[in-house]
Amino acid sequence: MTDTKAAASEVASKNSEKPAKKAKKFVNPFNMKDPMQEKFVKCIMKNGKKTVAQKILRDCFEEMHRRGEKDVLKTFETAFSNVVPTMEVKPKRIGGSVYQIPMEVTPKRRVSLPIRWILKGARSKKGQPMYKRLASELIDAANEAGFAFNKKEEVERVAQANKAFAHLARY
Repeated sequence: MTDTKAAASEVASKNSEKPAKKAKKFVNPFNMKDPMQEKFVKCIMKNGKKTVAQKILRDCFEEMHRRGEKDVLKTFETAFSNVVPTMEVKPKRIGGSVYQIPMEVTPKRRVSLPIRWILKGARSKKGQPMYKRLASELIDAANEAGFAFNKKEEVERVAQANKAFAHLARY
């Protein structure tokens, strides 16, 4: 009986001479040394639970890879660059009335606004775990769609509409 099992295993090994193609293992690009990812984790964090926030971002990158994104880190950076506003309005009181004055966005706000908008868009969706909602919002932002991109468009549209008050910025 052992001879037939050995013979059967030899036949099976001869039939499967072709080596099976191994799928490339996904290497998660999550790294706390990257300042953008570190800032993002700190903004995700609630009640001081940093490890939970790190797990959300790590799982988000894996979910983005599962959805077909080849270079997850590049998609992450593209999402940010698509959501960064160039102009915004700031209210200024001049002579008893308040004007919406368009101003250039400071470099510090160029980092914080996209993070805030992406997280707000992800948190506003319901029915899925946070990492899936965040992955969806990042992919949408990279493809110039979604809540965060619409918010950026709205802010720039308002700044463009109030361009007539730009001369009041020096007061």
